[in-house]
Amino acid sequence: MRVGTTCLLSVCLIGCSESQQGSVAPLYDTAPVETRSIEVSVEAAGVIEPETMVEVKSKASGEILAIHAETGDVVDAGTLLVEIDQRTPRNQLAEAEAALVAARARRGIAQTQMQRAETLYGSGTLTQTDYEQSQLEFANAEADVIGKQVALENARIAMDDTEVRAPITGTVIERRVEPGTVISSPTRDVAGGTVLLRMADLTSVHVRTLVDETDIGKIRPGMSTRVVVAAYPNQPFEGTVLKIEPQAIVDQNVTMFAVLIRLQNRGDLLKPGMNASVEIQIASRDSVPVVPTMALRVNEDIPATALMLGVPEVELRTRLGVAGGSAEGAAGASSDRDQARDLIARRSEESPTPEEQDRLAELRAQRPATGGRDGFRGGAPAAATESSYEFGGNYWVVAMKDGEPAPMPVETGLSDLEYSEIVVGLEPGDQVLLLPSSSLFQQQATLQRIINERFGSTSPFQQNTGGGRGFR
Repeated sequence: MRVGTTCLLSVCLIGCSESQQGSVAPLYDTAPVETRSIEVSVEAAGVIEPETMVEVKSKASGEILAIHAETGDVVDAGTLLVEIDQRTPRNQLAEAEAALVAARARRGIAQTQMQRAETLYGSGTLTQTDYEQSQLEFANAEADVIGKQVALENARIAMDDTEVRAPITGTVIERRVEPGTVISSPTRDVAGGTVLLRMADLTSVHVRTLVDETDIGKIRPGMSTRVVVAAYPNQPFEGTVLKIEPQAIVDQNVTMFAVLIRLQNRGDLLKPGMNASVEIQIASRDSVPVVPTMALRVNEDIPATALMLGVPEVELRTRLGVAGGSAEGAAGASSDRDQARDLIARRSEESPTPEEQDRLAELRAQRPATGGRDGFRGGAPAAATESSYEFGGNYWVVAMKDGEPAPMPVETGLSDLEYSEIVVGLEPGDQVLLLPSSSLFQQQATLQRIINERFGSTSPFQQNTGGGRGFR
């Protein structure tokens, strides 16, 4: 639908001259307030990574005798993977066992000597010094037995370490050694020892993706995601945001944050290293009144809009109740909204009176349906509140009321950049003007000044005010 200058002049202006009535009429598009769904999402790219990955090493040193796993094998926790030469650990175990037997024998002898010394000391035959010496020898023998028991246990552990078993249930994703390789122990080698295998649990994987800092404030753990990999373009995977890493990553002067997204790897289709496209669902609204986002205007647009409509700027400011004009008109248009905000603010600070509660309920009942949102607000809609991100704000539009253009303050909610949800100010079926942007108008005005200097033409955007008195 288009509204021409003839219509606008008849509504907005009075007393135009005959020469002005014959000027060329610019046309402005109008758009209705529609009821539709809005969805906000963030798109990014990432790489599939295992959620749990383990480097398998051996605490024993020596030559590898056998490897019982290949790359791609799925093994259970405790499964034997690698066998290492046991000759040295076996000899150490035999020595520890023999040393323990000797220590126990010495302890038995020391105990017998201590008992004999106690009898002699009681009869007065043995001095106290000799008696105390026998007690010390028995204590040393007892300590030696305990030390040999520990040494034997360590020798058995070293013997068990020659058989490397799977630490987790998962898939062998890399094999780095072959039979005959001599490996070092990470407990003795300052370099960290030799990595034998790498295992990963691929039943659950995650996508590491980088999100621009302008979108990171919208994302919170637990949000739903949709992941598509190049290998299965027609099989999207559903996931959830696991966490957002706090440290920023700067790449080519662009600040980004790593976001981890958890996926259930159904059918083991996802492999580590696959490239993935991620769509994070931020918020959505079903059946809410919306307008094209280009219809929304801010206070800085008042001078340019006044020229477009051919009305005095002070009158437009007066109708909107902003600095430079009277606030009576805007107060009448938004009094219910402001009153509701005051009541909600008081309710958060102190207990409201029954009359205030009734008034707030009345104002909520008068509010247009907005897809299940609760109450008036100056910030975020319900789904966005969960992410602590403030969507929308306070704007104004030029609406057509009873065939007349009228500036209307509005409050917006969710926006997908193309359309914005209307929370307060308009109802489905209302018409709004799609005026040119202020920057475009200023460019046209600059061009028009050049044309006027040469040809005396008029601006294609400007309404010829003549002797007009503005809005009725």
